[in-house]
Amino acid sequence: MTIRIGIINVSDRASQGIYEDIPGKAIVETLNEYIKGPWEKEYAVIPDEQHLIEKTMIDMADHRKCCLIITSGGTGPAKRDVTPEATEAVCEKIMPGFGELMRAKSLTYVPTAILSRQTAGIRNQTLIVNLPGKPKAIRQCLDAVFPAIPYCIDLLEGPFIECNEEIIQAFRPKST
Repeated sequence: MTIRIGIINVSDRASQGIYEDIPGKAIVETLNEYIKGPWEKEYAVIPDEQHLIEKTMIDMADHRKCCLIITSGGTGPAKRDVTPEATEAVCEKIMPGFGELMRAKSLTYVPTAILSRQTAGIRNQTLIVNLPGKPKAIRQCLDAVFPAIPYCIDLLEGPFIECNEEIIQAFRPKST
């Protein structure tokens, strides 16, 4: 099975070309370090519009067959921050542990981590994970949650993701 991962940078300014898409590039760079072997990316930079976020997630999950979608941005308390609402709207199951762990990890760096509303959920056979928009926070959050992602993909009957063990160690329970 092909490992296909969707990356969505949710940013009004990056989607208009005002800002460089640094968060999306940070996600790709991190995944290249984590994942052993080839993987394909589906990539989008879109504005903070809930219907566009939902449409892009649905397309990546249902049509492009991504086993994992990682978003960056739109997770704060500002009026236009609607990525968690879009994620919840398209998912059948919400996975609150991802957001809880990311906030706990981020709190060791900044007290404003409590303002973050990252979440995760499952749409059909796709895990969707929301990350903050700051590249440093992206890496910190992925370092925290990625060890659980390959096993989650296994449980969703997706492709086997093998990690570069010297960089990140995936946790898979031992068979009994």
